[in-house]
Amino acid sequence: MTLLPEVQAVVDKLNGAEISFTDLTVPEARQLYVDTLARSGGEPVAMDAVEDHRIPGPAGDIAIRRYRPEGLGAAPAPTVIYYHGGGWVLGDLDSHDRICRQIARRCGCQLIAVDYRLAPEHPLPASSADAILAFEWLTTHAAEFDIDPKRVAVAGDSAGGHLSAVVALAARDHGWPLAFQALIYPATDLRGVARHYPSRWRNRHTPPLTAEFMEWFGRHTTDQATDTGDWRVSPLLAGSLAGVAPALVLTVGADVLMDEGALYATRLRDDAVACDHAHFPGVIHGSIEMYAWLSVTTAMLDRVADALRGALAPG
Repeated sequence: MTLLPEVQAVVDKLNGAEISFTDLTVPEARQLYVDTLARSGGEPVAMDAVEDHRIPGPAGDIAIRRYRPEGLGAAPAPTVIYYHGGGWVLGDLDSHDRICRQIARRCGCQLIAVDYRLAPEHPLPASSADAILAFEWLTTHAAEFDIDPKRVAVAGDSAGGHLSAVVALAARDHGWPLAFQALIYPATDLRGVARHYPSRWRNRHTPPLTAEFMEWFGRHTTDQATDTGDWRVSPLLAGSLAGVAPALVLTVGADVLMDEGALYATRLRDDAVACDHAHFPGVIHGSIEMYAWLSVTTAMLDRVADALRGALAPG
C-alpha cells in the first residue's frame, strides 16, 4: 500500500517513537493514548456549551459529555450519540474531546459522547451493554437533553464504530428510533479467524494499529466467557442486517481493519440497507483523530459531518 506523503511522514514519526503501547501497563497505555490524541488532534474548537453528566448504566452510572455548537439554539436538536475508539481498552471522554467538537461544529448538531466500561476489567460484551443502554436511556429521556428523538444518529471510530453498529442492530430489534449510523473504520469481526483477512496481513506492520497491537487488544478485550460469535462482539455475524438504520462506513487503505469494514458495508447493501462506503486509500487507522498532523483529516471529518447533517436534516 502506497501511503500519501503526509501520512508516510506520520508513520515515520510513529515508528520512531521511543515508547510502544504494547510495552506498557494498561493504566500507562491509557494515559499515553490520551496524551497522543491531544497532540494529534490540535486545539479544541469552541462550543457554545460543553457539559458533563452521568446516566444510569447496567453496572453503575455511565459518564456522558454533551456538546452544543454555536448557533444551535435552545430547541430540541438533531443529536449524534458518539462512542470513542481505543480497542475497548483505551479511551475516554477526554481522549476524544477534540474529534467530538470537530464533528459537532461541522454538522451543526448536538453531540453526546458516551463513556463505557473498558477491558480488561470488563471484557466484551460489557462495553456493548453500556452502549446499548446509554442509547436507550438518552432517547427515552430525550427532553432532558434537548434531543429531537426523530433525528438521532450514532457514530464512532474503530471500537466506537463497532459499538455504533451494535447499537444500530439493537435499535432495530427493539424498535427504537435511529436515523443513521456513521461507522469510522469499524472493527466488526473479533473471531480468531479474522486474522486471515488480507488487510490484516498486508498492513500488519503499519502503525498505529499493527498486528502486534491488535494481539495486545485481543488479550485484554476478551476472556473465556466471551463468545466472539455473539453479534454484540462481532456484529458482522448478525443473522441479518436488514432493517438497520442507513449507514456511512468509512474505511482507510493502510489499516488492518479495512477488509472487515468493507465487508460490513457490502453486507448492509446486500440486506437492502442504504449504505455509503467512503474509502480513503493511502491513509492509516486513526487518521480522523490527526487534525493537527494530516490535511486529509479535514476531508474525512467533512465526509462524516456531511452524512450526519444530511441524515438529520428536518423532514
